[in-house]
Amino acid sequence: MAGTTTTPYPDRAGRLIETYKARNPRVIFFYFVVVLLLTVLVSGLAYQQLVRTDIYNESERIQNQRRILIPGPRGNIYDREGRLLVGNRARFSVVIYLDELRGEFRNEFLKIRRAYRDSGDKDLPTATQLMRISRYSVVNRYLGHVNLAINKEHALESTLLANHFQRELLLPFTLIDDLSPGDYARLLEQLPVNSPLQIYTSSARYYPYGSAAAHALGSVKIDDIEATEDFPGSDLRTFKMKGTAGRDGLEAQFDSELQGEAGGTIYRVDPGGYRIEPPLERRLPVPGRNLTASLDIDLQIAADTALRETGYSGGVVALDAKTGEVLAISSNPAYDLNETSPRISNTTYAEINDQGGWLNRPIQGMYPPGSSFKILTALAGMRVGSITLDSTVTCVGAYRVGNRLFACNNHSDRGEISLTYAIAKSCNTFFYKTGIEATADALAAEARRFGLGQRTGIELPHEASRTNVPDPAWKRRVRNEGWNPGDTANFSIGQGDLLVTPLQMAAFVASFSRGQVHTTPSMLHQAGRMPQQAAPIGLPPAYYAALVRGMEQCVLTGSARYISQPRLRIPNLSIAGKTGTAQVSGNLTVGWFICFAPVEDPQIAIAVAIEGDTPGEDAGGGLVASPVAHAILKTWWEKRAAPPLPRQAATGG
Repeated sequence: MAGTTTTPYPDRAGRLIETYKARNPRVIFFYFVVVLLLTVLVSGLAYQQLVRTDIYNESERIQNQRRILIPGPRGNIYDREGRLLVGNRARFSVVIYLDELRGEFRNEFLKIRRAYRDSGDKDLPTATQLMRISRYSVVNRYLGHVNLAINKEHALESTLLANHFQRELLLPFTLIDDLSPGDYARLLEQLPVNSPLQIYTSSARYYPYGSAAAHALGSVKIDDIEATEDFPGSDLRTFKMKGTAGRDGLEAQFDSELQGEAGGTIYRVDPGGYRIEPPLERRLPVPGRNLTASLDIDLQIAADTALRETGYSGGVVALDAKTGEVLAISSNPAYDLNETSPRISNTTYAEINDQGGWLNRPIQGMYPPGSSFKILTALAGMRVGSITLDSTVTCVGAYRVGNRLFACNNHSDRGEISLTYAIAKSCNTFFYKTGIEATADALAAEARRFGLGQRTGIELPHEASRTNVPDPAWKRRVRNEGWNPGDTANFSIGQGDLLVTPLQMAAFVASFSRGQVHTTPSMLHQAGRMPQQAAPIGLPPAYYAALVRGMEQCVLTGSARYISQPRLRIPNLSIAGKTGTAQVSGNLTVGWFICFAPVEDPQIAIAVAIEGDTPGEDAGGGLVASPVAHAILKTWWEKRAAPPLPRQAATGG
């Protein structure tokens, strides 16, 4: 028989018996298939149990754990004498922890569903709708207890509650934000320790001097926070308490330094998303670094007050003439920084916007410098040789350039005008002639040599980038027009297309006071900072002294009419200054005053720009701008004469 074998063997009687064994190949193949399938199954089970265990554990961890991040407090900002300019105040809110109300939500759900059924209402809400109603009912009941305790009528918004429950269940839900001190005290006495209602303490920015240096210090905005790289759980679903970020000023410029390190907690959660105590890991937030600004709050208040009392918009900058540190920087209109913290209302924002208060005029206001530019015109003339110490110009009240007469604003004095007298009295005629003979290219080169037309590099955001020093090449490139002598005449007295900021002019006068050509202003104070060093002006000492003498006479007897009044002079303080009145569009004027003091050893440099607001009105530098500089100088000089006060401890609020 095919596929079989015969094997005889004897039985008990001795007879041979044949046996048959099947050898079917199909049966043998089936054995192999079964063995192979069993091997695959065992291997698969081993792979799942031994190899993929870590993957399943990781998946379970991600599904069952949640991370909560809490912002770190921002660092404080101090003035150069250690006085707090920006700190943090405690901010108290009434919050409720929804995950502690699971039982109450369930009981309320059953109660409401029973009430619907007992009423016979056929339009029974869905389970999801009933649960939303029950949550609102429970939370609103707790809010009612709080309202009763503080005698208020705060309302609960159902949409906010539903969104919070859906997206941020592990975070406390805020019922009342920013409690008054009285309400905080009453609730602190009445809320049980184990209540789901709690007083949540956070921080908000606090500005003890209100609007002082508002634009320079800046404000913050509500923003998301990020965990540090070494904080675990980056792959977990993360809930974040809101933090802050700098919006403008120093708050924005040094946000990374001021920003604290976020802390956080990792919890295990049940299938409903509720946390299970105790936490798996917890890390406390770390405060940000403190910052010491270069500002002197005494000078800052003097600048703010004097600028505000002019009744005009404008900007002022006071620099340490040697180091370039900013002692005061003020913009008007200003605003109370406390009204922007913890957030700014739409009404407040609109009021500031309508007043033009968002513009940081010291670094963003661009104006023609008027006659304050005449110092640069004289420098250019001296350097190219168009004027000497003995140069004079005959002034008849106007100067003819081609077919056009350019007026001189020095209405009282005529005749032969010297350099020193021209600076003191601000004689246009002298500088028309000087500028035209020096050429527009020389004027532009001198202005750029002192940093005009370019950013100063101050550590503040949004410094103007479109200031302008015009020249023939610029006019051809931008306007496709040729340059004419009348353009040079306007340029020589700081008019025309020349645009500068108060900060640029303060840097210029600081540089000039040191006999150098460049100053980089700084908003940070460094104890023992060395004086700045830059290229020298490049004038013989006698020429430089003549310019300084003209500026000193401007203050004593010349166009700085306010300071030149004997009763307003600051005893024992010599001041070198220059006024300016620039014409702008709409028949408006901008009043300028730049100065430095003391003349013998310059320590402080100031630039003031005041915007006229009425067409035809003279907002002249000598009349309107110089009183602002006078107030700053007076405060600065009195502080130097007074014995030093004990340094305030650098502790925040």
